[in-house]
Amino acid sequence: MTSPRSVQSVVRALALLRAVNQRRVSTVADLHKDTGLPKPTIVRLLGTLVAEGYILNDKHLGGYCVTSLAPTLGAGFHGAPMVVEAARPWCSDLTRRLKWPIAIAMLDGDAVAVRFSTIPDSPMSPFHATLNMRLSLVSRALGRAYIASCPAAERTALVKKLRRSDNPEDRPANLTATIAGVRAFVGTHGYAIRDPRVEPKSSSTIAMPIRQGDRVLATIGLTYFRSAVTARTLDEVLVPALRAAVDGIEASYASLVAGRVPATADGGS
Repeated sequence: MTSPRSVQSVVRALALLRAVNQRRVSTVADLHKDTGLPKPTIVRLLGTLVAEGYILNDKHLGGYCVTSLAPTLGAGFHGAPMVVEAARPWCSDLTRRLKWPIAIAMLDGDAVAVRFSTIPDSPMSPFHATLNMRLSLVSRALGRAYIASCPAAERTALVKKLRRSDNPEDRPANLTATIAGVRAFVGTHGYAIRDPRVEPKSSSTIAMPIRQGDRVLATIGLTYFRSAVTARTLDEVLVPALRAAVDGIEASYASLVAGRVPATADGGS
């Protein structure tokens, strides 16, 4: 959504820069598919971003990628929600031990948005980047973990928002039945999973809520390639590890709120 006063060329350039940042390398066709912008517009904007040093046209890789100058656009942002501060060491420890990427997401209107990710530290990530990506409460594991676990009054309000959503993933044939099914699954298994019909189908995510009392502060998810993880490994290794991390994050968050130094993932402080 853009306001009537938005400068469209700036909006399009930012959308394009975000899209390039989502892949290791992008072609014009990739960016057309991702943004919906006309290809001549994409080529013109890419030329400007290349000239300014934020994007590189790498002939060897066969496409465009962001340069080391791109991260400087966020250099002035230093804050992070306390739950992300509490979660960071636990997420990093999980990726160090299990190799799979971990993400922390927080509610953002009628979706959740990824606020921390260990993708840069994972040798086996299905994604190039997900930071600030908005994910459906209906179809994505991180969103499902939230809507299945939040208080009933909040869930009712979220469902009303979802009925007005423009995202096709938020509009299944029967929204009420879909959310009821998600809640039943989470109640039985203790975690949410991504809708298997959502791309990329080669991977999946399991996610759990991070709570403070009845309130859901955030959700945490672990993403893996389906072909590399058996049902036994999922049940006996990944799920218990993620649940232990949730316990640690919730304890660390409580310590931060109380002004104490939280325990780290290795048991220290």
